[in-house]
Amino acid sequence: MSGHMNHDGEISRSERRHLAVAAVTLGPWRTAARAGAIGGAVVFGLNLMDGIWLGALGEALSFALMLFLIVGGAGSILGGRAATSAASTSWTGLPVPATSETRADRRIQRWAAEHPWHVAAVPGALMALGDLVVSQAVTTRSFFGGVGDAIWMGVLVWLVVALVGRFSTRKG
Repeated sequence: MSGHMNHDGEISRSERRHLAVAAVTLGPWRTAARAGAIGGAVVFGLNLMDGIWLGALGEALSFALMLFLIVGGAGSILGGRAATSAASTSWTGLPVPATSETRADRRIQRWAAEHPWHVAAVPGALMALGDLVVSQAVTTRSFFGGVGDAIWMGVLVWLVVALVGRFSTRKG
């Protein structure tokens, strides 16, 4: 990692991107998938009950993706505190020796908690890309209308995840 540091010891832009992606991979993605599936099913059911047939699937998929990325992204930032204490004990309650992998994960999670805006950019970008794909594959939106919707959905996910991370981090 030190190969990417400048003379002041700061991390380069490339290294920040790598750390942000690494932090996001440590998120609670199974829980996020459950939240997204439940939210998407509820939206789909409500649309069908309202008689909205065209676009019901697209709206439900977009909402499910948004919940999935918000829960997973916020969990990847918040996970640094919960995972640090959980990683130190096994299911029996006995201490587990720290391996280099768990130490590295904890360092990444600490970095994520200190840099929520960088980490939130990953789920935000994934939301924009995913929403554009859903809008083109499932709905009748035009490409440019889909791009506009995808951008604001990505910004929304970025803001929610970053603000959750920003205002939940411990102060010095």
